[in-house]
Amino acid sequence: MKSAVLVIDMVRDFTDLEQGKVANAGASLIVPTVADFVDYARQQGAIIIWVIDSHRPGKIDWELQHVRYHCEAGTLGVELAPGLEPRTEDYMFTKRRYSAFVGTDLDLILRDNQIRQVFLCGTKTNVCIRATATDAFEMNYEVVVPRECVATDKTHLHEANLEDIGKYLGKVVSVDDAKVILRDRERSHA
Repeated sequence: MKSAVLVIDMVRDFTDLEQGKVANAGASLIVPTVADFVDYARQQGAIIIWVIDSHRPGKIDWELQHVRYHCEAGTLGVELAPGLEPRTEDYMFTKRRYSAFVGTDLDLILRDNQIRQVFLCGTKTNVCIRATATDAFEMNYEVVVPRECVATDKTHLHEANLEDIGKYLGKVVSVDDAKVILRDRERSHA
């Protein structure tokens, strides 16, 4: 079974503690762990998908009616955090809602690549990770969340959402266990 790693919203507005519009320390701290997991996943043959939260200035945007303005298209805020480097073989697209599936080609990309299992990394655990996990589950993808590769700004929300994801939507495991799952799945697919 082929796997994909989705790196969700690991952009400067979420990770840059000095200039990010909605930055949180948790997102900043997981950058090296996410980078390491992405490198490992590439070595195992998984596809990497970078999902960028991006909003159009001056346009109606439902999400921005509920949260403060962030991730404006064309600004530094939508650039990946330093240390996260996409490659030409990776996929990258923008989203305008919490879930990486809504209004994007994600399902098409996964199906075209015969992906059945998705590993979710990024921020915020209680918003975009949770929404993407829910949609992935509803579309019959196996969901795996490496605990050390997701973050949010409030510990109680982080833990409660990981508990729910693990109970109802997929697996929440250590990054080391995620590497084992990924390695074993990619080897069985080879």
